[in-house]
Amino acid sequence: MSKQGTWLPGQTIGILGGGQLGRMLILEGRKMGYRFVTLDPSEDCPGSQVADDHIVGAYDDLHAAQKLAEQADVIVYEFENIDPQVVQYLERIKPVPQGSQLLSITHNRLYEKKALERAGVPVAPYRIVQTIEDLNQAVKKLGIPGVLKSTTGGYDGKGQWMIRTLKDVEQLPADMFSEERLYIFEQFVPFIKEVSVVVARSTMGEVQAFPAVVNLHRHHILHMTIAPGPLEKEVAQAAEELAIRVAEQLQVVGLIAVEMFLLPDGKLWVNELAPRPHNSGHYTLDACVSSQFEQFLRAVLGLPLQSPKLVTPAVMINLLGEHCPAFMTKMAQLPPQVKVHWYGKKDAKRGRKMGHVTILVDRMEEALTLADQLGIWPPLTEDEKQAIIAKCKPLEGVEAGK
Repeated sequence: MSKQGTWLPGQTIGILGGGQLGRMLILEGRKMGYRFVTLDPSEDCPGSQVADDHIVGAYDDLHAAQKLAEQADVIVYEFENIDPQVVQYLERIKPVPQGSQLLSITHNRLYEKKALERAGVPVAPYRIVQTIEDLNQAVKKLGIPGVLKSTTGGYDGKGQWMIRTLKDVEQLPADMFSEERLYIFEQFVPFIKEVSVVVARSTMGEVQAFPAVVNLHRHHILHMTIAPGPLEKEVAQAAEELAIRVAEQLQVVGLIAVEMFLLPDGKLWVNELAPRPHNSGHYTLDACVSSQFEQFLRAVLGLPLQSPKLVTPAVMINLLGEHCPAFMTKMAQLPPQVKVHWYGKKDAKRGRKMGHVTILVDRMEEALTLADQLGIWPPLTEDEKQAIIAKCKPLEGVEAGK
């Protein structure tokens, strides 16, 4: 490390987590000359397959964390479902540029909501829930439909229950409510599009935002990301400005992905945050001057950020376990504008992210047509197509959430 806090090629980066995000981070970092050691409970995780060394251990195993620190010059985490106390422990013995404070906030949905509110960022109305009585009061106050969410541990729809009727409340397991568990009940947002922006912020405070994209989910799992997002210019600009505000208010170091709901009147409400590379930013590997993974490394290592400019339109589509048979059949016939990223996971379970493809074309419509023609995923429904191309009410000088 230099006197300015810059880590240079040849030094070793320790990664808490060895999933696909860690794998893609390592593959980008290798081009820059860095070495890597990963810590993950799985012996043959995606990150371990490309790392210089791998430590098998639970994320709350302080002995394994100590071993990681001994082998690394600097430590990062690749996802937020890690005990913040482990990161606090590591901070005392090795540099962890992302820090534990941001992790503590985004690790818990309630803390995240409160931090966004303090920053003046609009979020969906919500209530804290600990008992079934709390939930009944929240439903009475906010109305239905709504979503009950666990405050910790949820992703890809896990830890979430859609409440459409009072009967849905009655059918919740009685043992899910206890003094140890906390939830939030969130009013359903009548959004027309799901938007996200990935922002890089460096150790020196430099900030760069990737273009605003539009996302399409299936069964609570991201199915498709479209870049640039089919958005009015002023809305796309407002989304990027809102994401930058979040990054600066929370003093992010590294990356933060800001997921938002676009309402019919052009307003933007923040839904969730992710303090690391994000699934909706995978298109940057093939379509931008610099990828989100390179920007992340530059941000945490004290290097100048590069341009996040989109070079070509792109559509990223996830490959889940149920898509694998069709994908393997079609692999040899994929046209050159389809770029494949495979994660190296052994078991192709339903709903599990096994890889993704990025389709590079001149127009969004071409990519959507090609995706259907490949026959790997069920075709887009009319409702899904409308969710992509839907127009919000144009507002002059629109400001996020106002």
